Amino acid sequence: MHLDVHNTAGSSGHGQGTRHAAGASDYESDQREFEDLARSAGADVRAIIGGSRQRPDPGLFIGSGKSEEVAAAVAADEADLAIFNHDLSPSQERNLEKLLKCRVLDRAGLILDIFASRARSHEGKLQVELAQLRHLRTRLVRGWTHLERQKGGIGMRGPGESQLETDRRLVSERIDTLRRRLEEVRARRAQNRGARRRSEIPTVSLVGYTNAGKSSLFNALTGDDTFASNQLFATLDTTVRRLDMPEGEPVVLADTVGFIRDLPHDLIAAFRATLEESRDAALLLHVIDAGDGERMARIEQVNSVLAEIEADGVPRLQVFNKIDLRDDEIARIERDDDGVAVRVYVSARERLGLDLLKTAIAERLRPGVPDFEITVPPQAARLRAQLFELRAVRGERIDDDGVAHLTVRLPYERLRGLCRAAGVIPPPEPRVFEEWETAT
Repeated sequence: MHLDVHNTAGSSGHGQGTRHAAGASDYESDQREFEDLARSAGADVRAIIGGSRQRPDPGLFIGSGKSEEVAAAVAADEADLAIFNHDLSPSQERNLEKLLKCRVLDRAGLILDIFASRARSHEGKLQVELAQLRHLRTRLVRGWTHLERQKGGIGMRGPGESQLETDRRLVSERIDTLRRRLEEVRARRAQNRGARRRSEIPTVSLVGYTNAGKSSLFNALTGDDTFASNQLFATLDTTVRRLDMPEGEPVVLADTVGFIRDLPHDLIAAFRATLEESRDAALLLHVIDAGDGERMARIEQVNSVLAEIEADGVPRLQVFNKIDLRDDEIARIERDDDGVAVRVYVSARERLGLDLLKTAIAERLRPGVPDFEITVPPQAARLRAQLFELRAVRGERIDDDGVAHLTVRLPYERLRGLCRAAGVIPPPEPRVFEEWETAT
């Protein structure tokens, strides 16, 4: 049984927490997300307690009045866990456990617990264990007085070593071992990325807020069966697959762990080897839940994490997913004033707009795509419609005979294929095409 407490400065309870004061909408969204996190960890949320403070109390994080309210709720519901939607210091955690007479978990500990339950690969388990031990090491304090026993006996006489010191040493040794193993993983990934660069195969990495649909989009694009579920942090282990593009030139598509606001620093550090797939990518597909009312805040939070892992300089294409859940959205490409694709609207579940997304990826990986002039007779109206669907038409003039003269921006191989399929003479191959192709 668990208690949740939500506070604008801090929180307590299983599945409950507190955060810095914000607007009502932000507060409600914050609380919903925290409840989802608690339930993702398997919590049975029995109560949610909110509150607000100008600054956290140094001893309890929440004030004395609020702490009494939480203690009463814990006792009434016989809760065995109180979760705070905020990072607690080791002393605050100990003081709250003594007062509430139940286990206390902060936001970082909650997220670490979810990661531990979701890691599947050997690498993922190593990363989560490292993050957990780093978090635990800060909790190994004098509060462990029940473990303060001196070793003794034959061969161990003298001042000995306390159990707490032994625990600290063992944790530190294990952390060093995990670091070495993950450095090997990092070196292996770097070697693989180097091999892909030498073979001139670009890497496209999916990033985004947790539960935005990255894994579903990954599966829809590649035909893979990576685990995807409507829950927070459904995927922790990076998956890399080949993706064939419309022009026949493959890319490597990488599915990565989802981001969340206030992602624990220990996790970012532990998942460095995985997150480097994003930092070293040629293009980031920032997947966004089109139906999320807080999507603008989510975008900023993802941007913040990308900056923290030094991936904020990587070219980015926004992908608004789940348009099937909105009546006012259609699959489309949005371009800036220079004709560069900046947003694509898709539905991974209904497989809407996937060809548009591939077209946009190809364009962004080939920024030198020139404009072409083509002539489309009335009997090839389907070709004209296709080009408009691809948002590739930059200009159009229709003469008195109904012939459309189009200015089109599209990778040459794709345009040539469409023209040939429609029985239309394709434009001449650009003179710079060979250099352009070699460069990619």
